[in-house]
Amino acid sequence: MRLKVWGDYACFTRPEMKTERVSYDVMTPSAARGILEAIHWKPAICWKIDKIHVLNPIKFDNIRRNERGGKIPAAKAKSALRGKDVALFQDQSQGAVQRASLLLRDVCYGIEAHFELTDKAGPDDTVEKHYNVALRRMRKGQCFYRPYFGCREFPVRFELVEGEMPESCYTGEKDLGFMLYDIDFADDMKAIFYRAVMVDGIIDVQRCLAFGGVS
Repeated sequence: MRLKVWGDYACFTRPEMKTERVSYDVMTPSAARGILEAIHWKPAICWKIDKIHVLNPIKFDNIRRNERGGKIPAAKAKSALRGKDVALFQDQSQGAVQRASLLLRDVCYGIEAHFELTDKAGPDDTVEKHYNVALRRMRKGQCFYRPYFGCREFPVRFELVEGEMPESCYTGEKDLGFMLYDIDFADDMKAIFYRAVMVDGIIDVQRCLAFGGVS
């Protein structure tokens, strides 16, 4: 399936940055998978990203944002469940932290992907069924929740590409270095990285995994 996605801003945060947010140059496969899961996902299927097309020039923008320094303690939530009178909110005037962010601006990508059935698929879960559901939702612009580019304040607009993918503005080969591929939630949220290489504006994710491996 081919999907064109675009938006005003994006932030695919590098995990090695501890305080300030610094985005990768392009969208990560895990972010692309998250967009597809926002459109159609069931425990019976698992999305696999084949290629990422970088359609717009890579442009960065530096902004400052007010972020929360913490979250509501779990002990308060448990106390509320037991019927105690506790404040389950955060005061905007307290705990706000201003942080710089290096974001991507005016982004547009093409996603080529497929899905595979998982061991949770039942007798009624067929490839044709889920393919048609995903196709219908992409054509109509439907989603279970609004997909986003890395952070929820950067919403994604999307449309199904039923013909050829639009051409990228890039030519030649560019090594983007090691990038986050995905998070293994079954293995204590282990981060998995891969060597991303962009050729004529296209990152062939499966080829990079085959030749560059993961770490």
